[in-house]
Parts: sequence; structure tokens; C-alpha cells
Amino acid sequence: MKHIIYTVFILLFCHLASAQNPICPPGVYIADPSARVWDDGRLYVYGSTDESGDYYCSWHHDILYTEDMLNWYLEENVFASDGENDRIPYNNSLLFAPDCAFKNNRYYLYYSQPDPENAEGVAAAESPLGPFATGEPMNTEGYNEIDPSVFIDDDGTAYYLWGQFSLKMARLNPGMLKIDPNTVHENILTEAEHYFHEGAFMAKRNGLYYIVYADLSREDKPTCLGYATSKSPFGPYEYRGVIIDNDGCNPGNWNNHGSIARFNNQWYVFYHRSTHGCKTMRKACVEKISFLDDGTIPEVEMTSQGAGEPLKAIKRIDAASACLLHGNVRISAENSGNEILSSLGNGDAAIFKYLDFGSGIRSVKMRIKTLNGGRIILSAGKPWQRRIGEYEAAAGSRTGEWQVIELPTESTEGVHALWIQCYGGEGDLFEVDWLEFYK
Repeated sequence: MKHIIYTVFILLFCHLASAQNPICPPGVYIADPSARVWDDGRLYVYGSTDESGDYYCSWHHDILYTEDMLNWYLEENVFASDGENDRIPYNNSLLFAPDCAFKNNRYYLYYSQPDPENAEGVAAAESPLGPFATGEPMNTEGYNEIDPSVFIDDDGTAYYLWGQFSLKMARLNPGMLKIDPNTVHENILTEAEHYFHEGAFMAKRNGLYYIVYADLSREDKPTCLGYATSKSPFGPYEYRGVIIDNDGCNPGNWNNHGSIARFNNQWYVFYHRSTHGCKTMRKACVEKISFLDDGTIPEVEMTSQGAGEPLKAIKRIDAASACLLHGNVRISAENSGNEILSSLGNGDAAIFKYLDFGSGIRSVKMRIKTLNGGRIILSAGKPWQRRIGEYEAAAGSRTGEWQVIELPTESTEGVHALWIQCYGGEGDLFEVDWLEFYK
């Protein structure tokens, strides 16, 4: 019964938010998304479940899934290393990024942990949502690292990928529970040649093998999802560039980890964005991608709309759908779990991409909290292009309570990015929960 109620809640959330990013519902933080399409016509996202601003991940896994890329469902606690549904008898360590594969009419969940002796393990189930049986360690002795991924080729051969800083790969035995130690290849990708950090994911298109991974080519931190290609599973691989960079999604952002998948004749990249102003609270997101004739993938930007169409400006736009944050502003959660734009200070900005203003708008309502007064400026396109609304509270004023304000706006038509900019004195000036435009 709990699952049915929560599913209905997620459907309501998707409708009210009119946005696809993040694809996690409020209060749920799923990172490192590995997207898998099974024969039931659904797309599943297997990932880490974050729960704290002090450490990565948690002691359990949740699964997101969809039938249309618009409505997302959540299956909670499908596998755990401690507490309820504990399926790992040999330790109580955290569960890092997982993956899932289907073969032999079974679904295999490959998990990883900060355990120097048994860093990786596997558990099987009859359903993509579990319940998964008791986990057992993989035989990766001498190569105990994290971030497993599995690729099954057209001929049925299964490959196991894992590692940090340099990528390892081996064939899996037919039973899918152990690697063949005689097939271990090291340095499939390296930090020096491919900017490889961690989080490999393999796919195949038109005879070309793609490995997507956390890429260190910019800013000396792995905010990019980069990729390399080869005509053979074991390589050699050529670095091809960046698919998406999540730098700027949050002032505490540090890493990225994701996958690519084809669903209903469209390819997508799945990645995560940090939230709460820290490295360790992350949410899965998705963008459409395309391929050029030479097999390369043009880089795409982070958006609020994700897999859907531009957000309807005349429907409520939730603060958590902001895709870029400049300054110290961050998306954070209230005690109720509701997510807001907090710590809006002088010069800070939150950007939403993209909004459809239709044939024009005349006013906007915003739910805000005044902390120290100042100005909020709304702009369409770029901040210097078209100022469409402005709110001002006297410097030093503080309501400390949420209020809904309504402002007149300059008529704006068509599709544009929306900028929320804040100006004033020192400290936190405002918090914003949502906004909604009116014709």
C-alpha cells in the first residue's frame, strides 16, 4: 500500500511541476544514474541513493522507472546492506554506484562498497524491481575498486567494467556471478589519455562501442560526462569529447556520473546534479542527445525541461527545477521536504531553461520569504536582454514568513530562459519557493 500511495504522489508531482528535471521526486536523492531499457517497455534508472550532506550514498538502493519519460515512479529499498531488507551478510558498508544487467531470464544487480576486501558484489532477482536475493562478492581480488557496469554484446558475451583513475574490463562467466580472471584488461581508459576518473558505462551503436564516464578534462574536477569510442570492446579507445557538463548546477558541486540509453527511438544522457550546496546530495536528470554521421555526440546543456517540452510559463514553476545557480544561492529542503531556492544574496542568480511564454504574459505570482530586503529581477533570455518584472523590499526588512506576491510583467512571447537575479546588501536577502505567470 505504501508503494501505491507514493506512486500517486510522484504522478501529482510531475504534473504540478511541469518539469522533467530532476527526475527524482522532492525529498529523494538518486545519483549515478545507470539507465536500462528492458523488454517490458519501461526504462529503469539504477543509482546511488544519497541521504546526507556529510557522506556519499546510503545503505540502500531505490529504483526510478518510467513508461513515457514524463511520469516517473519510485520503488524504494530494493536492496540494502544494513537495516530493513539487508541482503549483504558479510558487511554493513555503504552502497555506492550500482548497475543492472539482464541475462538467463534473471536481473543481476551489481553493487559496490568501500570494503577493501569485497568492494563489489552481485545479487539476482526475477524482476527488474527485485526483490534481489542475498548478495555475494565478485572475484575481483587484486582489483578491488568501485563503480561496476555491465555490457552484454550482440553475441551474448557479457563484459564487466570497473575502477577509478584507470578502467578495468573483463568478461563475465556465463552465470553472470564471476569474472573470468584470465580476461582482465587494465588501462582500458586512463586519466592521462582519456581524462577518465570513474563511473564507466558502455553502450553500442552502429557497430561502435561507447564508454561514458566521469571526465576530468575541465576544471580539474569530474563535472563532465565524457566518452570514448572503439570498434572492439577491449579497445583501443579514442577520446571523443564531452556530452554534458554539470558545472554551475550548485555551488557545492564536484562530480558527475551517468549513462546513455535509447528509448522509444530517442537517445538520452542521464547524469546527476548536486543540490543543498554540497557534494553529497545529488539528483538524477536527463537530456536528449543526438549523433552526427561520424558517431560523435554534440555536447548538450543542462535544462529544466529535460526530456519534455519547454515548461509552460502559465503553470507553476518549482524552484527545484532551476538548472543553473550563480553565486551562493542553492536548492535546499525545508523540514517538510519542500525544496526552495535559499541563500539568495547580492549578485546571485537562478536560471531556468526553458520556459514557453506562449502568446504573452501580463503578471507573475511568486512565493517568497524576505530575509533582509533588496530587489528581485526577472529577465527573459539573457539578464541584459529583456527585464520582464521586478520586486523590491526595503533594505533591512524581514518578514520571516512565506508570502505570495503578484507583480505586473512586460509582455513576453515564445520560448526563453528565465533568470531570477537578486541585489541588495550583505547576507541572505530572499528565499523563493515557486513562481507562476498569468496571461
